[in-house]
Amino acid sequence: MLLPTMSSSVPVGALVGWMLLLTAKHIVADFFLQNSWMAIGKDQRHGWALPLLAHCLVHLGVALLLILIVAPKFWFVAFIDFAIHITIDRAKGFVTSHFGVNQEHPWFWSLIGVDQALHHLTGFGLSIFMASN
Repeated sequence: MLLPTMSSSVPVGALVGWMLLLTAKHIVADFFLQNSWMAIGKDQRHGWALPLLAHCLVHLGVALLLILIVAPKFWFVAFIDFAIHITIDRAKGFVTSHFGVNQEHPWFWSLIGVDQALHHLTGFGLSIFMASN
């Protein structure tokens, strides 16, 4: 086998549950609750801060609500998710605005893919943490 055998003390059921919860949070906050002002504004060269903050506060609010319902002891994870989310989205916005990435640009879909992958990896990491504790 190419990969080494790995053992884990992470409960699989809890890991899957947290992944489903954080994936649902991401879908709701990134696609249903993000309006055009946020989506377009956060990627601008100037005036990006308020739309980005509003977008990430939506993520914080949805994450905090869901985590408080499921396991209130992990309330702080919503703030970690917020900090990581705002960093990823600002990096994407910086690349978008400084390299002129629009729907016709060859990097457009790759940049969205990397952005979404990083958000899902964040959810995976946070899920591992919560499932383990």
